[in-house]
Amino acid sequence: MIVNDGKYAWMVKIGEKGQFVIPKEARELFDLQPGQEILVLGDASRGLAILPRDLQQEHIARIFSDLEEEDT
Repeated sequence: MIVNDGKYAWMVKIGEKGQFVIPKEARELFDLQPGQEILVLGDASRGLAILPRDLQQEHIARIFSDLEEEDT
């Protein structure tokens, strides 16, 4: 479902083993392929983020940069 220009939201169910299926539309949009690794980040107050491999380095660098700014 398109929420806003370039922003999307999907509902998924979590199974008994804690697994969920990334919706087909999302897999196609982000070119996620079977066997591809993704990174799941969690923040107790902000929730979860799921990043495909090609976006991981950029976002991890940004996260650590933000943390360093908070420490100063």
